[in-house]
Amino acid sequence: MTAIETFTGDASPYGGGDPYADYRTADFPFTHLADLADRRLGAGVIAANDEFFAERENLLLPGRPVFDPERFGHKGKIMDGWETRRRRGVSAGHPWPDDDDHDWALIRLGTPGVVRGIVVDTAHFRGNYPQAISVEGTAVDGSPSPEDLLSGDVKWTTLVPRTRIGGHAANGFAVTAEQRFTHLRLNQHPDGGIARLRVYGEVVPDLAWLTALGAFDVVALENGGRVEDASDRFYSPAANTIRPGRSQKMDDGWETRRRRDHGHDWITYRLVAQSQIRALEIDTAYLKGNAAGWASVSVRDGEDGDWREILPRTRLQPDTNHRFVLPHPAVGTHARVDIHPDGGISRLRLFGSLTDQGTAALEARRQELGG
Repeated sequence: MTAIETFTGDASPYGGGDPYADYRTADFPFTHLADLADRRLGAGVIAANDEFFAERENLLLPGRPVFDPERFGHKGKIMDGWETRRRRGVSAGHPWPDDDDHDWALIRLGTPGVVRGIVVDTAHFRGNYPQAISVEGTAVDGSPSPEDLLSGDVKWTTLVPRTRIGGHAANGFAVTAEQRFTHLRLNQHPDGGIARLRVYGEVVPDLAWLTALGAFDVVALENGGRVEDASDRFYSPAANTIRPGRSQKMDDGWETRRRRDHGHDWITYRLVAQSQIRALEIDTAYLKGNAAGWASVSVRDGEDGDWREILPRTRLQPDTNHRFVLPHPAVGTHARVDIHPDGGISRLRLFGSLTDQGTAALEARRQELGG
């Protein structure tokens, strides 16, 4: 595990105006991956030892933290993050916390996976951020309670060792542990506040669950599908198209800028594994004056396979879920949606089942990561 120490140390006091004017961030090499701690995937902060000033649930909220310099409550400044009270020593002669004193929060990932990078964001925590953080991970299947996770029976692996961080900054850490994790423990030393936690990585689905389902969405993010590339990400990320549930507002889908040429836009996906696709959906929910005009879908089998069209260019309607049953099942490892000429779609669903080859590949991957 390697800390990306682009910025450390104190932040300047808030001086008015844009609260993000002196916010420190960087381009991290892992943020194109899925956020395994995304609340929209089912992630949650299931326990914390202290949340006196600000609730632990704020850690996983989507979007940037909000700062209102005039907002105070009965316990003090209201912050958009997780903030604990100030720690104290044991006596007047030793008023300082011990070196090992720390606060912690337990996070259930939205889906199990391999963690490639973590961002501990201290936005707007300028004089009240922790001196250092550390992060540990474990894999416990089912729905363990906080008590189960904190028992001595659970083995925790260090993902980020105790490392000093900066205030009002996105502190990023690359993770090299080649293991599957279901839960994290975020520690702040000795106390303070963290605005957001992002955990970027690769989904490792539960093969037994997918096998029991039989037919499922083979491109869904929660099942192990992912976006590989897209022609345009101007308004919203292409990964929105494979998130759980229907889109709830316009920016919860994928929308491109307006084209002024005769080209078109597209997204390519990697499926969970080799699959046999039997039906598909293209949803344009909440895209009313800016839905794509037409769309087609293709698949290919293998990295070097040829693209084969399984849905020809078809007219789309605004704010509508379009369903198509394929005349023949299509086998592939990758998919591509092309929209003409521009605009957006909110969701793509590819319904099918794993082939024997796909099942074997997932089983081998799971064994590689520790079974």
